[in-house]
Amino acid sequence: MQDKYKQYKEEMERILKVDKSFDLIRRRMKSKSGRSMTFFYIDGFTKDMVMQKMMEYFIKVETVEDLTVNIPYVEIELTDDIDTAVRMVLSGSAALLAEGIDKIIILDTREYPVRSIQEPENDRVLRGPRDGFCETLIFNTALIRRRVRDPDLVMDVKNIGEKSRTDVVLCYIEGRANADFVKKVSDKLDNMKIGSLNMTSESIAELLVPNRRWNPFPKLRYTERPDAAAAMLMEGSVLILCDNNPSAIMLPVSIFDFAQESDDYYFPPFIGTYLRILRQIVFFATIFLSPVWYYLAENDHILPRSLEFLAVSKEDYAVPLFWQFILVELAIDGLKMASLNTPSSLSGSLSVVSGLILGEYAVEAGWLVSEVILYMSFVSLANFTQPSFELGYAFKFSRIFMLICTAIFGLYGLVGGAVVMVVFIACNKTVDGNRGYLYPLIPFNARALKRLFLRAPLK
Repeated sequence: MQDKYKQYKEEMERILKVDKSFDLIRRRMKSKSGRSMTFFYIDGFTKDMVMQKMMEYFIKVETVEDLTVNIPYVEIELTDDIDTAVRMVLSGSAALLAEGIDKIIILDTREYPVRSIQEPENDRVLRGPRDGFCETLIFNTALIRRRVRDPDLVMDVKNIGEKSRTDVVLCYIEGRANADFVKKVSDKLDNMKIGSLNMTSESIAELLVPNRRWNPFPKLRYTERPDAAAAMLMEGSVLILCDNNPSAIMLPVSIFDFAQESDDYYFPPFIGTYLRILRQIVFFATIFLSPVWYYLAENDHILPRSLEFLAVSKEDYAVPLFWQFILVELAIDGLKMASLNTPSSLSGSLSVVSGLILGEYAVEAGWLVSEVILYMSFVSLANFTQPSFELGYAFKFSRIFMLICTAIFGLYGLVGGAVVMVVFIACNKTVDGNRGYLYPLIPFNARALKRLFLRAPLK
């Protein structure tokens, strides 16, 4: 036993490099019976009062049973694997080596620095709970457990990343989620070979659905709301939760799933249905508004008298309409990036300056016409009717592609660009090979399609 203790101690010291890192603590002690013991833990990751109580207890132990069976703590584990012990220490647990036992005692005394649980900035509701996921994994699983008190709820934890060793949880309800799909996702997670998961959700997304880089439509759906995640679990979806990431990945996903929002279910069915249909109309408007108006403005001779207000005099601008749209599309993204890096005290100044530059001054200089600013302002604001940034950029790229096709081929280009966009949506590969991206339209499921457009009352 003495040799085992010494072997473990030397291996832990060598791998953890305790003499080089100031925050890796090696605490040597002797028990009342003269037994040598060594604690390994990371300063800042452990609960100070708990560690103090544990050390007081271990100093007083006299028997092997007191070291392995009678430990007065809620989460302990015995292991003889050095790699497991090192991983647990680096995760925030404490490892205890002691003479007389051939196991390493792992005490889960983790206490991570954590952001307060608050409502997500980009997924708010008018009525409903105000809590949201944070960067601490155990808090996120607890928020789901609080809502789904079902013994069939499974939280399968995995460790991914050769260097980062990030904790990833596969969450589903047995009996509701498709067993074959759960196994497929679990196997994909187990077989991931990557050095680090520091970008967490995006890294997992690219590994779950590889070789689809040129299709802009999102393959996964994210949420920062525990109520939305719990609702999707009850509908048979699978969640992936990552440590250090305040978002849950929901699988499987189709293009129609993005039309649903939490607010739809916090209002009566009639209002929820109205909001859902309005969101669908806005989706189409963000894609087709600027290409269709551009075609009509360039071919104003086909406009009937009732639509002549859509025409614009070519004497009002010096820059072609096509380049005006491209300029405003790029300017909006530039302003978004600028706003992210602007201190909050200067955000008001940025809004005033950007409004003047893209508004009054641009029109007076003849660079832009007011109609372009009007339509692009609507499109820019309409993108915020759904919280998925990936879907917003997919709409943007589709809109620009149809503008280019319309500028080159006219009406045929507008129709052809729309057809190509539909083909991209239909061919978008998702994690689930049995359910397409256009489900429940293809394959057709009338009941599921009706539920996506109409908010039915509970029976």
